[in-house]
Amino acid sequence: MLTILIFLGLLAVLILTHELGHFITARVFGVKVLEFGFGFPPRLFSIKRGETIFSLNLLPLGGFVKLLGEEDPTLPGGLAGKSILTRLIVLSSGSIMNILLPVVLFTLSFALPHNVVMEKVLVQEVAPGSPAQTAGIEVNDVILKINDQPMKNRGEVSYIVRLNLGSEIKILLQKPDISEEEVILKPRWKPPPGQGAIGIVLNGEDSATIRESYPIWKAIPLSMRYSWEILILFRNEVISWFVRGTLPQFTGPVGIAQMTGEVAKAGLSPLMEFVALISLNLALINLFPFPGLDGGRLIFVLLEGIRHGKRISPKKEGLVHLIGFIILILLIFAVTYYDIIRIIRGENLLP
Repeated sequence: MLTILIFLGLLAVLILTHELGHFITARVFGVKVLEFGFGFPPRLFSIKRGETIFSLNLLPLGGFVKLLGEEDPTLPGGLAGKSILTRLIVLSSGSIMNILLPVVLFTLSFALPHNVVMEKVLVQEVAPGSPAQTAGIEVNDVILKINDQPMKNRGEVSYIVRLNLGSEIKILLQKPDISEEEVILKPRWKPPPGQGAIGIVLNGEDSATIRESYPIWKAIPLSMRYSWEILILFRNEVISWFVRGTLPQFTGPVGIAQMTGEVAKAGLSPLMEFVALISLNLALINLFPFPGLDGGRLIFVLLEGIRHGKRISPKKEGLVHLIGFIILILLIFAVTYYDIIRIIRGENLLP
């Protein structure tokens, strides 16, 4: 029950943040907001304030801001009647809010006392012919720094390597004879099966857990940098799908609820970081140029600009978005089905 409540709270934060972006920018630019909905119909409860209906709906799979004249430019105060720049701002503002939210959450996460594992990162295995072997990394070497950044644990090493796929990195090693040596190598996009990007297996020694926090003036720039790096990781993941020829793994609301419960056990700080990651993921998905998503609507506006103001028929655009929305709902139900099957089998999404 607690997991469900936490998940619903997470969902509410993400949805309200996204839809507030659309709502606020629409009001600023004089676009009439017909409805601000949490969840998808059928409607459970509603209240009208001014010209806007605020509704709570049965299916908690998202939310919506219904604007007047989203496709019809003839309606006064409608979205389609506004300039191309205004429409681009209103349509993208939800995703922009989902990109800004992680900065706030990461700032709180870094500022609050949280557990950090400190350990000596030891090279346990080196794959033959790998970038690590070619650069001169050997078994029992200790990784001290990567790109001049001290490594606290194995997780940080993995994070920095994944962040720099295809780019050269500098690794400062401590050799068994206590001497230090810096090597340069390039993590691979497509390593052989069973090998990582640089071809090493790590072990942690002398592990200890400490409590760490940053003052707010350090937490803010750190959170901004971390949010940017997460976007780079998402980009790298998409590139890897094509380079490795692998398909992305989808998780629906049920899977996210399960992960929420697992992360919540680790404490408040990890939970906020998890919400931040989901928020960034939501921003990118919504900007994807698929009908029914914000990105799909943005494509129609951009096409209008390319065609020097010549619009696509409102009926055709509306039909395209309706078909896209139906496909998205069917996809959500399909992914949810497989999430439920996985849970019945007792499988976890997190290690």
